[in-house]
Amino acid sequence: MIDSSRVIQPEGSIPMAAKALHFDVGDYVVYPKHGVGRVIELQKQEIAGMQLELYVLRFEKEKMTLRVPTNKAESVGMRKLSSDKTMREAMETLKGKPKVKRTMWSRRAQEYEAKINSGDLVSIAEVVRDLFRADDQPEQSYSERQIFEGATSRLARELAAMEQVDEPAAQEKILDILRAAAAIYNKDKVPA
Repeated sequence: MIDSSRVIQPEGSIPMAAKALHFDVGDYVVYPKHGVGRVIELQKQEIAGMQLELYVLRFEKEKMTLRVPTNKAESVGMRKLSSDKTMREAMETLKGKPKVKRTMWSRRAQEYEAKINSGDLVSIAEVVRDLFRADDQPEQSYSERQIFEGATSRLARELAAMEQVDEPAAQEKILDILRAAAAIYNKDKVPA
């Protein structure tokens, strides 16, 4: 048995209990599988004889409410909005050259969905970049368009929450970056 009064914490470290994620009512949060939501309430409920403290999240776009036990928030990947640095990195990713693997679409689609559901902003930006089609490029298939729109919406909602604009304005900013990048990378290609 360890005597906890003798456990020495490294200088400047935070005790484990204090490291747990904490969100307040009104905070925007990112839930990996659903994107940006807002904490609308902290609830205490008794479930199966146990007292649970829950974050009540509202996802306006999906008109969905989700309850997440506060002690599970970190393990499900719930996080605060990205830092400005991470958002800048995601925007820079959009300016990069699209990387399209030559594997079967079903495999790529799974990889894209996994990146979107990871909640990682830069990974989502990679999906948006790789699936974007400029007006002068071949049209996307239905499933490509669905994944592209889902990833773009996820990225735009986080950008909108961070910049305090509406989602369409954030989406237009993303599309402007993609169009500018496409003009650079597609000028080399001569139509056949």
